[in-house]
Amino acid sequence: MGDISKTLELCYAGDFDGALGPRYLARQAADRSHFNHQETTMSKAIENLEGALKRAMATRPKIGGFPHLAETLRRAGVTRNIWFLPACESLYLTDHGPVVSQGQPLASGMINVPLFNREALIAALRIDQAGESTFPEFLAASWRAGVVRYDVDFAERTAGYYGCNGEEYVEAYPAVDLP
Repeated sequence: MGDISKTLELCYAGDFDGALGPRYLARQAADRSHFNHQETTMSKAIENLEGALKRAMATRPKIGGFPHLAETLRRAGVTRNIWFLPACESLYLTDHGPVVSQGQPLASGMINVPLFNREALIAALRIDQAGESTFPEFLAASWRAGVVRYDVDFAERTAGYYGCNGEEYVEAYPAVDLP
């Protein structure tokens, strides 16, 4: 609050032009105070999500590990996870608020989007489900199959994969018991 008060004093003293007048700065201070509240709320969401991811990775089986991960996240209050390819940006919608995670992009600059190839996508899914690929390899194979977004609904136990022209492939995954 001290910095804002000092800035407001400078404005009243005429050290700033009209564009940075007292009303503008007061409005900015109020906006920042609301933002700080959001950061506090988000910290709980991030802490909860990170804990769930660590638990899932510590006990997840190599073969068929995704349903285990999904159930761990669901129990932690994550309702959906939306991935954007090739950016490798992941949006988690949770009971504590949304969290975005930026991974290592698969590409940079301008590139052509691959055509959606359902068969190639299903092959990538089966390879991953068999434990024969890493997660980054799965993301790269999904991108090569024309997937620009995928959306996991933890309540419905479905994963939908989408191409840029409205193509889609939705697959259910099994419920699992956690240890």
